[in-house]
Amino acid sequence: RLAVFVSGGGSNFKAIHAAIQDGRINGTVAVVVSDVPGCGGVTYAQQHGIPTLTYPVVKKGDFVGQGLTAAQLVDGLKNAYKCDYVILAGYLKLIPQELCRAFPRAMLNIHPGLLPSFGGKGYYGERVHKAVIASGARFSGPTVHFVDEEFDTGPILAQRVVPVFPTDTPKQLAARVLKEEHAVYPHCVAALCDGRIGWREDGIPILWEAK
Repeated sequence: RLAVFVSGGGSNFKAIHAAIQDGRINGTVAVVVSDVPGCGGVTYAQQHGIPTLTYPVVKKGDFVGQGLTAAQLVDGLKNAYKCDYVILAGYLKLIPQELCRAFPRAMLNIHPGLLPSFGGKGYYGERVHKAVIASGARFSGPTVHFVDEEFDTGPILAQRVVPVFPTDTPKQLAARVLKEEHAVYPHCVAALCDGRIGWREDGIPILWEAK
């Protein structure tokens, strides 16, 4: 049972949901959590009968005052929705320590660059692709990693590689990376649900392919 966190359109959430529906992932999305109650990912969840929660409490706009505390969030995911894993799919808020502690080795994030480069606070979305192009790097791609209490520093589970061309705009690079995100993230979530992730002695995860 998965809790999926979104802040925007939720294209990775949709890719994971599609993989569940066609049998590639042996799991279900039990609940969707967002800091933006009106975002596309939340709307998609509602259209498909998936419950939604708001975290953290909304400070302004149409949904002001709505939302959960960190303690309520952990309680809801663990007890009300009986979630086994947390999947961050374009969620831009820092995850509270309580949630990290409640889901050790059970929370994944996807980042649109090749970590440990181009990660950390402020590196998200188009900013990552701009930085990659500006650096002159010849390759980029998505990284799926386990989540710890910092931005983008948890153990890497999987990466995919795409070329970076000197003439690329951030939008062109983003589209190339996004295509790989939609392949690699369901692949990793399937392994998590199947129990096909092992751990090296030094804490690096190993993804075993399905036989």
